[in-house]
Amino acid sequence: MSAVLRGARASCPNCGHSPLFRAYLKQVDACAHCHEPYKHIRADDGPAWLTILIVGHIVVGLALTLEMYAPQPVWLSILLFCGMALAMILAVLPRAKGMFIGAIWAMKAPGSEL
Repeated sequence: MSAVLRGARASCPNCGHSPLFRAYLKQVDACAHCHEPYKHIRADDGPAWLTILIVGHIVVGLALTLEMYAPQPVWLSILLFCGMALAMILAVLPRAKGMFIGAIWAMKAPGSEL
């Protein structure tokens, strides 16, 4: 579980000291601190699925609740909820990818080299 939490913080699942990503979603080839390799670990579609699951439930729940109790003009609702969804997606996606990389690393699952 600690590897998944370290991945959620976008740090090395092994030592937790150096960053897991060199860019927004580009993972490092190996940890700069402990030299653990991560190049072979591919999270594929898992982070996108988890991000949609989390953000979709929150945004749709808030949209339905707001429309029930305080209806807004359509243009305002679209602007508000699309902006909210975009901001949440940009915040959640790297953390979800880090969690998947941490989980795959912790389970010692074979990477793409096999």
